[in-house]
Amino acid sequence: MATVCAPRPRPRLGRPRLLIVGCGDIGLRIVARLRGRFRIVGAVLSAASAAAVRAAGATPLIADLDRRASLARLAGLAARVLMLAPTSAEGERDDHARHLLAALRAPRAGRLVYLSTTGVYGDRAGAWVEETSAPRPRTARARRRLDAERRLRASAWHARVLRVPGIYAAERLPLERLRAALPVPLPAQDVVTNHIHAEDLARATIAALFRGRPARVVNVVDHTELTLGAYLDRVAEHAGLARPPRLPWEALRAAAGPLRMSFLEESRRVRNTRLLRELRLRLRYPDVAAGLAAAAQASNSPSTDR
Repeated sequence: MATVCAPRPRPRLGRPRLLIVGCGDIGLRIVARLRGRFRIVGAVLSAASAAAVRAAGATPLIADLDRRASLARLAGLAARVLMLAPTSAEGERDDHARHLLAALRAPRAGRLVYLSTTGVYGDRAGAWVEETSAPRPRTARARRRLDAERRLRASAWHARVLRVPGIYAAERLPLERLRAALPVPLPAQDVVTNHIHAEDLARATIAALFRGRPARVVNVVDHTELTLGAYLDRVAEHAGLARPPRLPWEALRAAAGPLRMSFLEESRRVRNTRLLRELRLRLRYPDVAAGLAAAAQASNSPSTDR
C-alpha cells in the first residue's frame, strides 16, 4: 500500500513591524487603522505618551531624537518607518533626521514616510504652488524641514515626503487663540491659509506608505481656500465665540510678536494633485466646512453610553 506523505506545514510568518517615530495624535490615528496588519512600535519621549501608545494597541519605546544613545534599539527594528516627529529645536540643519538615519539599518525593501511642512515654499503672495515649485523657506524651522527632506530622500530609504499645512480636528481647533482675542490682518491685507483634517492626514500617510513613489514629494492639503481671518471666523461661529479683531499691519506687528508674525507674513495656495492622483486618496473632509460640520454633528449627537 502506497504511503501518502502529508505536505509539510508552512511556517507561520508574523505580522511585519511598523515603526512610528513621534507617535502623537496622528500616529495614534494610524495605529487604530493598522494595528491588525502590523506589529506597531511607537517611539515616544515620555511615560505618559508610552501609556497612550500601549492603550491604542501598539508597543511603546522611549527614544529621544536629541540623544543618539537612546536610538540604538531602532536599528533593524522595522522595514516600514513613519517619521512624524518635529524638527530639532534650533539651527539651519535638522539633527533629528540625521540621528534617525544613523540609528536605522535600511533594509533592501524598506519604506520611510516623512511628514514635512508646506512652509518650505515660503511666501508666494497668495500664488499657487505645487511639488515642483522651488522651495523658498523663510524661517529657520522651515529650513530645517527642508534639510530633513533632502537627507531622507537621498538616503537608502528614498523617503516619501508629505508636505503638510495647518492640521485641524474637533480637538485641534484654535479656540485659545479666539478666547485671547488675538488680532488678524484686515481682509484686504490677509494671508491665504491651507488646511488638512487630522484624520485625512493619517489616511494620506498610510496611502504614502503603500502607494507612495520613492523619494517623491506630495502636498497633503484639502480644497479649502480661506484667508486666516475667514478661517478663524468659521471656527468662532462653530464654537460660539467672538470673531477675532482685525488690525492693520502696523498695529498687528506690535501686537502679534515675531513668532506669530512669521505665519502672518506667508501666503500661498497649495495644489494637491499628486495626493488625489498618485496616492488615490478621497478626502473624508474635503474642506474646513465639512470638518467643522462633522465636529458639530458629533458634539450634538446623544451619547450611547449607559
